[in-house]
Amino acid sequence: MIRTKASAGDGPELEWFKSSYSSSSEPSDCVEVSTTSKAVHIRDSKDAQHSHLSVPRVVWAAFVASC
Repeated sequence: MIRTKASAGDGPELEWFKSSYSSSSEPSDCVEVSTTSKAVHIRDSKDAQHSHLSVPRVVWAAFVASC
């Protein structure tokens, strides 16, 4: 698990989208994700200018499968 301000070497710009696991009843409570060839990046949409969490794709897949 990596906490970073950079894109972990996968390019300068990440394309963020709202996670399908975010609550639709509270639009301000949103997790955004960005996928690259090496990692999945996760951030709080209310705090998008700060650091984000990056995890290897296999770790993200295991996490989602356990939900």
